[in-house]
Amino acid sequence: MAIKIRREDALSYHTQGKPGKIEVVPTKPLSSQLDLALAYSPGVAEPCKEIEKDKENVYKYTAKGNLVAVISNGTAVLGLGDIGPEASKPVMEGKGVLFKKFAGIDVFDIEIDEKDPQKLIQIIKSLEPTFGGINLEDIKAPECFEIETTLKKEMKIPVMHDDQHGTAIISGAALLNALEVVDKKIEEINLVVNGAGASAVSCTRFYMSLGVKRENIVMCDKEGVIRNDRQNLDDIKKEFSTHRDLHTLTEALTGADVFLGLSAGNIVTPDQILKMAKDPIVFALANPDPEIAYELAMETRSDLIMATGRSDFPNQVNNVLGFPYIFRGALDVRATAINEEMKLAAAKAIAALAKEPIPEIVNKAYDDAKMSFGKFYLIPKPLDPRLITTIAPAVAKAAMESGVAKTIITDWEAYELELQERIGIDQRLMLRVVTRAKKNPKRVVFAEADNVKILKAVQILRDEKVAIPILLGRKEKIDQIIEENNLDLTGVQIVDPYTDDERLTKYGNILFEKRKRKGLTPKECFRLMRDRNYFGSMMVELGEADALISGLTKDYPKTILPALHVIGVKEGTDRVAGMYIMNTERGPFFFSDTTVNVNPTAEQLVEIIGLTANGVKFFDIDPKVAVLSYSNFGSAKGEVASKTAKATALARAKYPDMVIEGEMQANVALNEEIQNENYPFSALIGNRANTLIFPDLSSGNIAYKLLSELGHAEAIGPVLLGMNKPVHILQLGSSIREIINMVAIAVVDAQTKGIK
Repeated sequence: MAIKIRREDALSYHTQGKPGKIEVVPTKPLSSQLDLALAYSPGVAEPCKEIEKDKENVYKYTAKGNLVAVISNGTAVLGLGDIGPEASKPVMEGKGVLFKKFAGIDVFDIEIDEKDPQKLIQIIKSLEPTFGGINLEDIKAPECFEIETTLKKEMKIPVMHDDQHGTAIISGAALLNALEVVDKKIEEINLVVNGAGASAVSCTRFYMSLGVKRENIVMCDKEGVIRNDRQNLDDIKKEFSTHRDLHTLTEALTGADVFLGLSAGNIVTPDQILKMAKDPIVFALANPDPEIAYELAMETRSDLIMATGRSDFPNQVNNVLGFPYIFRGALDVRATAINEEMKLAAAKAIAALAKEPIPEIVNKAYDDAKMSFGKFYLIPKPLDPRLITTIAPAVAKAAMESGVAKTIITDWEAYELELQERIGIDQRLMLRVVTRAKKNPKRVVFAEADNVKILKAVQILRDEKVAIPILLGRKEKIDQIIEENNLDLTGVQIVDPYTDDERLTKYGNILFEKRKRKGLTPKECFRLMRDRNYFGSMMVELGEADALISGLTKDYPKTILPALHVIGVKEGTDRVAGMYIMNTERGPFFFSDTTVNVNPTAEQLVEIIGLTANGVKFFDIDPKVAVLSYSNFGSAKGEVASKTAKATALARAKYPDMVIEGEMQANVALNEEIQNENYPFSALIGNRANTLIFPDLSSGNIAYKLLSELGHAEAIGPVLLGMNKPVHILQLGSSIREIINMVAIAVVDAQTKGIK
């Protein structure tokens, strides 16, 4: 099933906080009168004069070189048609977000109220001084062909209509690999294209660039095969008309090797698929419903290779595999165009990457250790971190070799590091966790199910198949909240701890056996079992649920204590710790301990370091540990400095293969320049710190909250480390998104612990 999107959720997403999805953030300090004078008048006059002398200096003194315009007139928006420029703006903002997330490219979205192609061309041309590249979007055919062709001729910056070329490049890579799998030559195949819009035409032209013969192509539209004897054909359709005696899609598909669908859902039948040649390749790319359903097509023929535009089936043709990295490579060599050589280089790089050994991080994200090149894996997955360092350099090299690059890259290793740093190679951390959770959802019990935030999160988690929710609370109250908020939680299990006498008795007896020599009486145990945190913990302990989520409405200590009493810590440790993941522009950082241990000893800090390191590895990241203090390597005396210095020494002895450094101040830990200049012996030089260990609870808790509020970092957590079974405690007042993140972590935690 595709992700279920509710109207209310989509509207709420776009209105929460600041309306829309983007904002402009200054990249220079503006904290003093001097800063303001440098940023604007009179200081700004100096770069203006330098640019006047040489226009190329605009790339040196402004953001032009990393700025792309996403431009539309709203005439062909998604499947909505001509809805106008204002209505297209959410889509254009969304495209900008993808540029930023996947390639570190800044975007201004520009919606233009103009349908006349010549006038639109002039408007877009006039924007050339501002932008390093132009991404045309959702402009209807056939006008889009004229607009893009003219702009590419008359502008000296990269221009690409992604609706045309994005699908062409990605599906072209899939075609190359599919043909390799079935051992067919591209120049010999018969191709049937269903659809004659911008994407279909561009794909067909691109396949010809890859080697498909023009005489072996048949294109169909709503009226059937586009024949050269049909009346009133426009120039585009004339280009792909055929003289062959074919009239219907069924006739065209008879003996065909490849079907490319960019039309409408469910218009291809099993009988038509059966008429295709041996080892047929079917790219059914209509969204959300392919031209033929994936399951139906695969049941029809065992020799079929298939791709769709959907993420829930193998071989998703997703434009996000291409456009961010194509523009990245083009911008980085200041290309004057995105030409055919660059597009071909992108397709071949994508195809080649699919044949490389797949990193464990990708296997884990998609919960498929057997994933390897073949009929079910023709192109890389969107979460593959190698995409940017594979495609962008290939495009940049093609630009240089084809003569459209204005700057030259010589140190490709340095360029790869620059690409990784530009986006923060691990920024997709939670996306990988959620994707992995969906592959094997676990039963998660919610102790605070009578809270509307929890129920809204549960609806999303259930719809997206991240988890199998179990709700604890009074059924009447939960049903009332569901009804009042127009939620749909049909089929979600509700357990009422107050009325389930059989479980209360069973759980109370088990708790008494666990705690009878620790001060609890049978009566107290039965009373405690009416507490949903005790009840939920016992469900996890007995295997009736796989993970517990709680803490939204209660203090952290009151929430964690029942889990410690019922489930306890894992073997080999005597404590737990709380770790926050801080998602920043520089990538993720891991803060510990932020929630549990008030003032740990040096020895206890060592244990926290071990727990935290394992927690970081859980996210497929190698921990680089900095033990923090107010002192740098003995520069100041005091209890905290001594404790953290001792903890560092003990931890390095206990974990000799781990990068651990301290004691040190936070700014020193994160600034290699300071370390190089003053502490050249630091183990963190060349090993950027990503795991920060705080000397006590106060400092850790204050640090993550300050960074969340003032540093615009996203706080994910706290992740509870050291429990014997998955228990995760929400921060008081967590948002719905934070709840969903914690549940995804809990599900993957259960997967990792081998819970069936």
